[in-house]
Amino acid sequence: MKVLRQCCGIDVSMDALDVVLMTLQEDFELKIVSSGQFANTKKDIKKLMNWVKRHQLNDLPLQVVMEATGVYHEQLAYALYDNGFELAVVLPNKVANYGRSTDVRRIDDKISARHIAEFGLLKKIDNWTKPDASLLKLKGLSREREQLLNERTRAKNQQHAKEHMAEVDKFTLKRAKQHIKFLDKLIDQVETQMKDIVDQTPWLKKKINYICSLKGVGFITATIVIAETNGFNLIRNSRQLVCYAGYDINNKQSGTSVNTKARISHKGNKHIRKALYFPALTAVQHDEPLSNFYNRLFDRQKIKMKSYVAVQRKLLILIYTLWKKEERYNPEYCKDKFLLEQPREAALTELDQVRS
Repeated sequence: MKVLRQCCGIDVSMDALDVVLMTLQEDFELKIVSSGQFANTKKDIKKLMNWVKRHQLNDLPLQVVMEATGVYHEQLAYALYDNGFELAVVLPNKVANYGRSTDVRRIDDKISARHIAEFGLLKKIDNWTKPDASLLKLKGLSREREQLLNERTRAKNQQHAKEHMAEVDKFTLKRAKQHIKFLDKLIDQVETQMKDIVDQTPWLKKKINYICSLKGVGFITATIVIAETNGFNLIRNSRQLVCYAGYDINNKQSGTSVNTKARISHKGNKHIRKALYFPALTAVQHDEPLSNFYNRLFDRQKIKMKSYVAVQRKLLILIYTLWKKEERYNPEYCKDKFLLEQPREAALTELDQVRS
């Protein structure tokens, strides 16, 4: 029987790598060629790569597919990429949904690896590329900064509570203030390090300057969006970017009885949505095209948050456009293109698409 495709599925855990190599036959039957288990160490990753080369069909391209498992998949992904393997990294929920569609009721690591291989054979998945070193560092630093900001907010809330106690211990209050100052210092250090990385990377600094021409979008916001998308490396169009950030619309409608309200999915990258919250508020106040866009949406629904979510989505698309075209933001172009001269019917249709 002629083989159409071959795929190697790997289930990654902290300690082990379960591997299944499968083929898709001419009659569309899925066949297991071989399976194995290796330790998630550098030594055994070399054994795994030799095992794959030994069992694969040389006359067919091979794609290795794995789930994004926290940080535990990164060592394997980097090793496979550096050694020339075609690699795809998929979200765990996609494979889990595929697994529920099969007749298999028992789930273990070997079965999970089989489901990953089957998913790779039946779906066309874009190959994963190794992140740029600068963007990878910025992503780690931006998330560290976010954690420190959350911790500082908690510390300030605790200080506020202590200041309003019936009996305040002055030493406890002093330590609380010192803790907040310490967190402020750490946040400044992280932001300085982020700026140093960008300054040392001329091509990145140039593109971020284009993005910062957007009113409301500063260095930190631009850096977070770029780092979280790996420089829009696998983003092919604005619609895909909107889905990646979780601004895509979920609306369930069936027959006459089921018709839920349209809401954004919130299934995408939460760090991007959080980073765009305050820039959207600022852009509405200081950017005429986006202000008119917001007012038009608000006049219809009278709900501020829904309109601000639409502005966040619009800002994200503008950031993507400026990054790709390497141009500064031109408000006059936005007026003519999609905001001020847009017919009211089109604006109302767009509002229905961005309801949150």
